Formats: sequence, structure tokens, C-alpha cells
Amino acid sequence: MLAMLLVLLLIVILFGAGFAVKVLWWIALAVLVLWLIGFVARGAGTGGRRTRWYRW
Repeated sequence: MLAMLLVLLLIVILFGAGFAVKVLWWIALAVLVLWLIGFVARGAGTGGRRTRWYRW
């Protein structure tokens, strides 16, 4: 009985970790898209001068 509970607990932990990793991939993809949009929108700069669009 204890072994079956441990196996079920392991399955739940692995399922949760897989779900968390998938969510993190979607967040990373959204941040990448926003970064690319900002890079393209501000890449040319003003007056022909290149500027950084980020503050760090």
C-alpha cells in the first residue's frame, strides 16, 4: 500500500513539474515576442541615431 502511494505521489509531482515547465515555456515565448516588437519598433532610433529601447 505504501509503495502504491509513493508511486502515485511521484506521478503527481512529475505531472505538476511538466505542467509548470510548459507554462514557463509559454511565458518565455511571450517575453521574447514583446522583446522583438520593442527591438523592431525602437531599433532605428530618432534622427538616424541608434538608441537603446531598454533602460538597463
